[in-house]
Amino acid sequence: MAKPGAEERSGALGSPRGTRLGGAQGPPPKREDVPFPYLLAPAVWSSRNRARRRQPGDFTRTVLFGGVAAGVAVMLFSSAYWLTCQLAGYAELGDYLLRLGLSWLFLAFLSFLAFSGMVTSLSTFFLSEDLRLLMAAPVAGHRLFHARMTRAVLQASWMVVIFLVPVLIGIGAAKCAGAGYYGAAILTIVPFVIIPVAIGALITLTLVNVFPARRARDVLMLMGLVFAGALVMLLRFVQPERLLKVDSLPDINAFFATLQSPITPMLPSFWAGEALFAGLMGSRDALHLAALWTTAFGLVILARMAYGRWFFSGFSKAQEARKARFTKLRVLETLVRALPMPAPRKHLLIKDLKVFLRDVSQWSQLLLLVALVIVYLYNFRVLDLERVPYMSGAIRNFYAFLNLAMAGFVMATVAVRFVFPGVSSEGPAFWIIRSSPITLRDFLWSKFWTGLLPLLLLAEVLTITGNRFLGVDPFLQAVTAVAVMFISFALVGLATGLGARYPRFAAENINQVAGSYGGVAFMISAVLYIAAMIALLGYSSAHYLRALSRNRVMRDDEVTALLIGFGLAVLLSVAIFVLSMRGGVRALTEMDQTPV
Repeated sequence: MAKPGAEERSGALGSPRGTRLGGAQGPPPKREDVPFPYLLAPAVWSSRNRARRRQPGDFTRTVLFGGVAAGVAVMLFSSAYWLTCQLAGYAELGDYLLRLGLSWLFLAFLSFLAFSGMVTSLSTFFLSEDLRLLMAAPVAGHRLFHARMTRAVLQASWMVVIFLVPVLIGIGAAKCAGAGYYGAAILTIVPFVIIPVAIGALITLTLVNVFPARRARDVLMLMGLVFAGALVMLLRFVQPERLLKVDSLPDINAFFATLQSPITPMLPSFWAGEALFAGLMGSRDALHLAALWTTAFGLVILARMAYGRWFFSGFSKAQEARKARFTKLRVLETLVRALPMPAPRKHLLIKDLKVFLRDVSQWSQLLLLVALVIVYLYNFRVLDLERVPYMSGAIRNFYAFLNLAMAGFVMATVAVRFVFPGVSSEGPAFWIIRSSPITLRDFLWSKFWTGLLPLLLLAEVLTITGNRFLGVDPFLQAVTAVAVMFISFALVGLATGLGARYPRFAAENINQVAGSYGGVAFMISAVLYIAAMIALLGYSSAHYLRALSRNRVMRDDEVTALLIGFGLAVLLSVAIFVLSMRGGVRALTEMDQTPV
């Protein structure tokens, strides 16, 4: 029994220390016995075990994503190498532009790291599943903070580092830089990624103590998507193609002043650019390196003090459940009940729509998609094909099929993100579907209709509006509008069927389902199907376009070839749609059968 007046020792970031999971008291271990890197061991062990336990499709997924990553790295290296070599031909002016370019590069990554640090800190410090165990464990608060901070920095910065490394290597190779440059790069990147993540952790701590953690995640998600959408639309509406016109170029002094205006000496991106440029020139910039490291250390110490004081109150708020705002949305139920479908499918459709609307991380991504669609259609609106003599008509008709292919790829991307994980989104609650008086066929068809309607609307808007802006031939407008309807049915059916054939009910995050073996198989199949459809429709329409260009009526053999091509495209779409849905229902039925 504790002595009266004994001082209570604090444990993990302000939680009571020395308590065990069952509430029994015990002597706390020495602080030296639990170093904070040991708290990172479970993540390393899980990655090691995942690598040892091969699953179907691991090799295909590794080869596919590894090839894409290698291609992107080679492209970044080649671009940085070529651009640096081009700037080298302008002597001092080229070095000045390279110096500005480094500051701009780090400035772009700084803004990305700041927002990524906030989101990652929220999930690492407040929403991680293992925090309940760690908060009850006899672990010193500062050690848990350092482990969580290290994890947040690694998770928030790994993508930035992957993109930054080939660019810096390309610049160093073009300048024939020595080992000092690469040493300066390491000494620059490490504190540079710590600073915005530490700032993001402090902002997250403030938000969590003002809002519940799950509400703060919704706020951050909406802020990030609105910012990304506004940035995309702004970059498009400023019309950067005007820089290609000589009469629109600004004065040289105003041009350099514009380039240098966002680069201020008070930003870490400026310190990183100056330190790296000094290493590239064969010298050292101890002042800016010291500014980077001291700022990183200072922010980490400040974040440690703040988390030691206010973390436990924020973590307590993180345990609050999210409010179901759309539970009593009567308008949604009224609209769905008016649809001509059986009652079980209507109820399943209502359930899927409500679950989708409750998850801000799901529906908020549509804001960015809308912004990209607006920019996509705006590009066709400002495309001036009249400047191409004697070819404007042919180019318009070519762009009609290019627009159809792009709409198909957009549908495939949206389907693998929202439609394919439909079955897996049930998670551990899938037993409710299996034990309810609802057939698995009705369950799967409800997933299909939930994904088909928005994708079909999106595809038709992209196709019809884009062709109207381009001034495509009316016959091709009708062909592409009908074709995109068949493509929508086929892609949504393929995503639904493969999602039922390769479910991942144990996935921690629904976003992980799209990168599984089934998701990769769907994307490969979707790309091959879209390519086959474009080939069939393009070959068939070529006979009509040839006759139109020569101002004559189509011959009987050309009409026959056109009808055969269109018929094969329809048969291919219907076959993929029917076989995919039947295969999905069969897979769920076999999963539901319990062996005797």
